[in-house]
Amino acid sequence: MSVLNIPEELIELRSSLRQFVDREVTPVEEQHRQEIQETGTFAAAKDESLKLRKRSAEVGFYGMHMPEEVGGGGLSYLGQVLLHEESARTGLILIGYEAVLPVISGPTPIYVDCTDAQKDKYLYPLMSADKTTCFALTEPGAGSDATRIQTKAERADDGSWVINGRKHFITAGDYADFALVFAVTDPDKRAQGGITAFLVDADAPGFSVTRVQHTMSPFQNPVELTFEDVRVTEEQILGKEGFGFYSAVRGINGARLQIAARALGLARYLLDRSMEYATQRVAFGTPIGKNQYVQGMLVDSYAELEQARLLVYQQAQEIDAGADGRRQAALAKLVACEMVARVADRAIQIHGGNGFMTANDLQDDVPVVDRDDRLPPGLASLREDPPERRHVQDEHGDVDDDRDAETGPARAAVRVLQERSHPDLPEEQTAEA
Repeated sequence: MSVLNIPEELIELRSSLRQFVDREVTPVEEQHRQEIQETGTFAAAKDESLKLRKRSAEVGFYGMHMPEEVGGGGLSYLGQVLLHEESARTGLILIGYEAVLPVISGPTPIYVDCTDAQKDKYLYPLMSADKTTCFALTEPGAGSDATRIQTKAERADDGSWVINGRKHFITAGDYADFALVFAVTDPDKRAQGGITAFLVDADAPGFSVTRVQHTMSPFQNPVELTFEDVRVTEEQILGKEGFGFYSAVRGINGARLQIAARALGLARYLLDRSMEYATQRVAFGTPIGKNQYVQGMLVDSYAELEQARLLVYQQAQEIDAGADGRRQAALAKLVACEMVARVADRAIQIHGGNGFMTANDLQDDVPVVDRDDRLPPGLASLREDPPERRHVQDEHGDVDDDRDAETGPARAAVRVLQERSHPDLPEEQTAEA
């Protein structure tokens, strides 16, 4: 099947999602528009997102990506990409709070390893959006190299486990009902059978949120979690003892594709805003969109977005066809997230000073692009052994490190932009191919 021939049922599903967002999510956020324009966010965002998750779960979107045997929709990876892209292109703050589709704080394929008792206590409440979780892996000294975590879990005389350590940059850690905590249970084996995943309730003695870690984004602020002699039972181990790191890797393909898809959606949102502004903003008596330099930035963003979308769709399709997924998901995230960063930079340039104002909304999205899309899971700019490049190198040898080579605008892309944004633009002012 060609990626240019997306199944009709996925097209219909994407349309249904957009209708849901327009009907349920957009009106809620619009009620807080003045506060958003003044502060970049709104105080009730978390509470509103939790309410909307319930509604999304009721209609089936929230758990659509999960296997059918646990009550999900068994949606393909390509389908997941289409939905996450569509939701992100709205530019809504509540979408970033996972109000409709979960990425980290809701159900993920990692929880398929749950026992029946764990499913009843943790997984099914996640599926219905009655509970929220967080993924507690990253530590101050273990980010992209997650195998170096220092949090330890030691077996007590009564057979329970005692967890001590500190996690940071944990999204949703301040309001999660439980955390999936990764701890070293065998220092000699570590990632080779010595890291275990534990389901830890947030109200467990010794579990605390010790710091909010403020970022450039007004609404994306992860937290630091501290574990001081937190006792858990054998029944709280997810999967097999010592193989928690394998569970983490199992779910990372989906997360990387979802982040890549979100980058596509955000890029489309930023490009649409830029084209609209270029048509409306007048300088020296003419719309700035008639300036060849502005046209060039729009065309470059459009061309890069189309290239990245085709690649991400193709990688998702390959995983659906049976590919291992590590290379495909890593490549999709690397290309899409670096692309959206360049699109965001051009959007700010096109908007000038207005692009840096909270009243224009773009100011909210650029920090999100830098922190939420380009960083997790795995820092793309690490030159020693970045996760995305390593998975590509595994199958295709060395990868050219020059990701910023110019692609150059194409005349056909200029014509597309003219038709969509400013059809009255004279052809002689278009950029040369």
